[in-house]
Amino acid sequence: MASSDEGDRKHSSAAIAAADSHLAADADAIDPESGVKRGLKTRHLSMMALAGIIGPGLLVGSGGALASGGPAALIIGFGVIGIIAFSIMQSLGELTTLYPSGGAFTKLADRFVDQAFGAAVGWNYFIIWVAVLANEYNAISSIMVFWSDKVPLWGYFLIFWFAFTAFQLLGVEAFGEAEFWLALLKLGGLVAFFFFAIIYASGGLVGQAEPIGFQYWHNPGAFANGFRGVATVFVFCSTFYAGVESVAVAATETKNPSKAVPLAIRQVFWRIVFIYMGSAFFFGLVCPWDADGLANGKSRALKSPMTIAIQNAGWHGGVHLINTFIFLTCISAVNASIYIASRTVLFMAQDGKAPRFLGWTDSRGVPIAAIVFSNLFGALSMMNVSTGAGKAYGYIVNLSGVSTFLVWGAISFIHVRFRSAWAKQGRTPDQLPFQSWFYPWNAYFGVFSNIFLALVQGWSTLSPFDAGNFVDAYILLPLFPIIYFAFKWWNKTKYWNLEDINLDDGRRLDVDSAKKTLEDGSVRYEEEYGRQGLNPNDSFWKRLWRNF
Repeated sequence: MASSDEGDRKHSSAAIAAADSHLAADADAIDPESGVKRGLKTRHLSMMALAGIIGPGLLVGSGGALASGGPAALIIGFGVIGIIAFSIMQSLGELTTLYPSGGAFTKLADRFVDQAFGAAVGWNYFIIWVAVLANEYNAISSIMVFWSDKVPLWGYFLIFWFAFTAFQLLGVEAFGEAEFWLALLKLGGLVAFFFFAIIYASGGLVGQAEPIGFQYWHNPGAFANGFRGVATVFVFCSTFYAGVESVAVAATETKNPSKAVPLAIRQVFWRIVFIYMGSAFFFGLVCPWDADGLANGKSRALKSPMTIAIQNAGWHGGVHLINTFIFLTCISAVNASIYIASRTVLFMAQDGKAPRFLGWTDSRGVPIAAIVFSNLFGALSMMNVSTGAGKAYGYIVNLSGVSTFLVWGAISFIHVRFRSAWAKQGRTPDQLPFQSWFYPWNAYFGVFSNIFLALVQGWSTLSPFDAGNFVDAYILLPLFPIIYFAFKWWNKTKYWNLEDINLDDGRRLDVDSAKKTLEDGSVRYEEEYGRQGLNPNDSFWKRLWRNF
């Protein structure tokens, strides 16, 4: 009997010790600076980089881009913005791998430029995601009305608003797992459509009289409105690409940023080539840019090039299949938009750039106030009621597109400042765990190309002059300097000299690596972010393969 009691006591002690260890592990998973939980796994971040944030912006909004510019303009737009996005991600990879701290761009801007610059970047980035969020609600509500108009548009919006709010409050692990599986679904759906497009273009469908080949490039033509159309497509494409940089926002909530961030950065290359360029090519191949309803602003049922292609192929019921696919991507896009917007305003609030109450997190690391505040901006989608889904989409796209150019240009400028300070303080590129390609040319290219596109994206409103569209296209350009100078005047912030920039604070050990150190019982303070397996003495081809 005594032996049994002793065994029970040992078992109880072991259970208590295990519980204490579990609680300690959970405590370690909470970021001490921001209060968020480090719950995202490497596979979560990788899939976010590969197919996250892809929703009706690409699948539906590309219809407006195709109608405005034609198939050639669509490929040019996706290609040019893709090159810029790749350049931005190289800069971001170098910065975020070294400093996976809370605040993403705003914190990096504070460190290497000026706190006022960080405020301007942060609020512009927040504008991108509340605009994207409104568009996703616009699309998802319009699809539901298309299926059944027994519930009004605003009724569907309220249902989804409360559902997404509740899901976000579950925590970052639930968000990451949902994004992982939804991203896989999006990849599968796009692969299926690409195969359909190849078969349809080559005349392989049952009952198809003859192949269509590249006939839509000849009739109605490769370009819809010449250079005017190409310039318009740039704005659409920048909105489609918005989100590739979101891995920097999620880095703080990632368990192992030293492994996850570089892997995610490299996967953006395949996202650009396969998803964006593939979509641009196949959408223009199987859907004419003058198709009826492709960019019809009066229609509540948003139409995609995928829908029109399937209908033209003779399967009229296919519209429901495509709408189901778009609906599922909307779920992912709304989920991700709320996440990114809420984390952006959370980090700004903690740094004094937004109301303080938005910087609070609960004991599980969930920023409840920031989530609810960000999701409230989804009500902008109710513009749909008076303007129609297509026109509402166009208005909001212009806002998010301009902000994307401004934020991307800021990231490149921050990278230039970082490298300048790195060299000024006697450090070499070989000491960096992740080196961007073609520095400094890629960084300067990112700065000037984004400034250029921000200026020319509203070019089509000048001749003939359209006051309403001109204001919509350019209203956010003066907002950036207004925020910068107002914040600088109010807070008396300092523009950092290169020699005064702190290059050492903000580096973080991986959670899993820290746990292993504790289990071994040894004391090691190695900086895990330096273990990338990237030897600067490797050949160009070895480094090329590892980057891909």
